[in-house]
Amino acid sequence: MQQLFPFFLLAIALVVLIILPARQRKTMQAKAQAMQESLTLGTPVMLTSGMHGTVAGLGDGTVDVEIAPGVVATFARPAIMEIRRPVGPDTAVTDDAPGTPGGATGHVEGDGDPTDRAR
Repeated sequence: MQQLFPFFLLAIALVVLIILPARQRKTMQAKAQAMQESLTLGTPVMLTSGMHGTVAGLGDGTVDVEIAPGVVATFARPAIMEIRRPVGPDTAVTDDAPGTPGGATGHVEGDGDPTDRAR
């Protein structure tokens, strides 16, 4: 049994270091392909640069994105990071949202509020 232990460790290392990441990469590629196929005119998208816009045209390997009214830019399809969905009444953002600067009050220190303490 002790002679086989190193081979078991080697097999486990092979699975962890090679096979699992390959499976994860394959599923991510499948999701990206499905997203690319679901693009239609008028779809709100976010690019990998963080720019938001609306799909104005689709080409072979490219997508035209309207980033401002009347401003259309052409990008490579892999630049589309995600499809944005409008915020509905069930997912409305409240003032109490975590991560809001200043907590629930929306108060940010140094915003000119006279209640700020002088430093």
